[in-house]
Amino acid sequence: MAKNASNKPVHEIRYGSIKAVIWKNETANGVMHNVTVARIYKDGEDWKESNGFGRDDLLILAKALNDAHSWIHAQKAA
Repeated sequence: MAKNASNKPVHEIRYGSIKAVIWKNETANGVMHNVTVARIYKDGEDWKESNGFGRDDLLILAKALNDAHSWIHAQKAA
């Protein structure tokens, strides 16, 4: 999901090369949050992101998503 430069994430969760990024969106029904996930890797001198995950990434990805879920619910409770 592409985001424009003026829409910055409100929170990021990182576990090594896995990250979950939380975005805040104001809607007619109130605040909504979306989450994007990526695996970060280095290609030569350049850092890149992939939305593909290997077997060894899956439990870490699940933890990052669980933490994102908890963070979003904590914001609604505040």
